[in-house]
Amino acid sequence: MSAIGVVGGGVVGLCTGIALLEAGHRVVLLDDDAQGQAASWGNAGHIATEQVEPLASLETLRSLPSRLFLRGGALAFPPGAVRHWLPFGLRLLAASRPARFRAGCAAMAPLMAQALPAWRALAQRIGAEDLLREEGHFVAWHGAAAAQAGTAAWQAAQTGTASVQPVSDADRARIDALCRAPVAGAVRFAGTAQIADLGALRQALHQAFAARGGERVQAKAAVRVAGGSAAIAGVEVDQVLVCAGVRSRAILERLGHAVPMIAERGYHIRAQIRDEQTGWPADLPPVVFEERSMIVTRYRDTVQAASFVELGHPDAPADPRKWARLERHVADLGLPITGPYQRWMGCRPTLPDYLPAIGRAQGADNLFYAFGHQHLGLTLAAVTADLVTALIDGATPAVPLAPFDLARFA
Repeated sequence: MSAIGVVGGGVVGLCTGIALLEAGHRVVLLDDDAQGQAASWGNAGHIATEQVEPLASLETLRSLPSRLFLRGGALAFPPGAVRHWLPFGLRLLAASRPARFRAGCAAMAPLMAQALPAWRALAQRIGAEDLLREEGHFVAWHGAAAAQAGTAAWQAAQTGTASVQPVSDADRARIDALCRAPVAGAVRFAGTAQIADLGALRQALHQAFAARGGERVQAKAAVRVAGGSAAIAGVEVDQVLVCAGVRSRAILERLGHAVPMIAERGYHIRAQIRDEQTGWPADLPPVVFEERSMIVTRYRDTVQAASFVELGHPDAPADPRKWARLERHVADLGLPITGPYQRWMGCRPTLPDYLPAIGRAQGADNLFYAFGHQHLGLTLAAVTADLVTALIDGATPAVPLAPFDLARFA
């Protein structure tokens, strides 16, 4: 089998590295995120199989004015980043046409259908079954009109293998107990899941990768193409796989590919659980407070509130107003979450049609890529690993990959 250099040590890179090792390849993983600050390890922990419909849609465009940060919403277009988000926005507008949206749904449906089975299989293989909690999640509203409209919208949406169910009286009471005021409505999703602890997942993946003979190098990767072949400076490999999140754009564009990707920056605040009797319940699945575009997730010993879509440059300074608003949301709702808070900001790698990029690069037969999973990097990591391994091995992937080829942006 061949030696493969995997560029990027986030959840997609680690899962794919493990799959390639299990297929008999030698794998060198290049990762410069020693502290685990990437979006892979700061997200909401949600296996979001319900999100079959791409966010590039007419419905998303219609809702933009009400979602703006300046109007109390979660969507921010920083003025200083206009040269980044304006070209992206124009491409998003084109990708939201009904025909493109329908094609995106058709492409995402089989990918999302395989997401949770792939996680089950991977968790079992690495001995981390306890990290995968298949208890669904809740969506709640405090306004009656918002509850009626939100429930109807989810019931009408394509949710693939996930289903929307009326919330039980017992679950409704549990959500009410968290808030200062009773909720006006809520639904429960079945067929979605949660990672119990992202730090523990990262450790488990690192251990599984090492146990299978993988080599990790803490360094930035210098990828080059010469004579129709890709290589990584200082590393002897036969094939190269780029799955470096938002950093993938610079790598692929230097090699001549069009990658109209933006950093879709998200924020979270996290607090330690100090009292199991009065804090956020350990057995409660994630709760989305949809009017505030906020998802609250209980991990093993912490609780986290996450939100915001901020389109800009990955290296721009974080905006403290986002953390302050999250803290205000928590206080306004009366949630049992108390500081001091750990504050985090990370970059989702997002392409304008809200489909990932998975395929073989043009101009170099030994160069592959898997990035651009936007909000679904955690959700799709395990299935992406299976698909890329099949592609590298010359087998037929279980899901058609043509819709995810970067050639769509050429």
